[in-house]
Amino acid sequence: MGLLDTLLSGQSAQLVAQLAKNSGINSTDVQNVMGQLLPALSQGVKANVSQPGGIDQLIGALSKGNHQQYIDDPQALADASAINEGNAILGHVLGSKEVSRNIATQTAQSTGVSTDIVKQLLPLVATAMMGALSKETSNSSIGGVGNLDLSSLLGSNSSPVVGMITSFLDSNNDGDVTDDLLNLAKKFF
Repeated sequence: MGLLDTLLSGQSAQLVAQLAKNSGINSTDVQNVMGQLLPALSQGVKANVSQPGGIDQLIGALSKGNHQQYIDDPQALADASAINEGNAILGHVLGSKEVSRNIATQTAQSTGVSTDIVKQLLPLVATAMMGALSKETSNSSIGGVGNLDLSSLLGSNSSPVVGMITSFLDSNNDGDVTDDLLNLAKKFF
């Protein structure tokens, strides 16, 4: 199941309802905004984990704190701490406020939701994304997908979260992240 599916289905439907309540727009618009924001955030995470030590940093970030509280209790997204945490995640994943603003503008143009509301939702979606990743990694017991040993490819120690992260990085769902990482690297050169 993809990250968007994880965030939009089952118990997480409460998350969408909470984001709608926080932003004053309907759940369908929230889902559309999330559908635009999550791929952009995922690309930022992919760029970070493709750097030396990046996978270790992601695993460390997922194992610290209580990110999954936002999935287990979506009402926690109404707390100011959720916005602060989301802004910190955005700073790490996207690198600058300018990139965040550009993503918000593009999302607003493609969804018809105002840029101000998208900017308001962006840190909360980032917080929810980390919550979903944290929850998935805490439930994961496998160490890899297919024949790829992600831990040796990316220089990480074997971990129960590697399988989940592998599926997150595998954007074309072919069981191999090598092509996805190479395509990502091509964008930087």
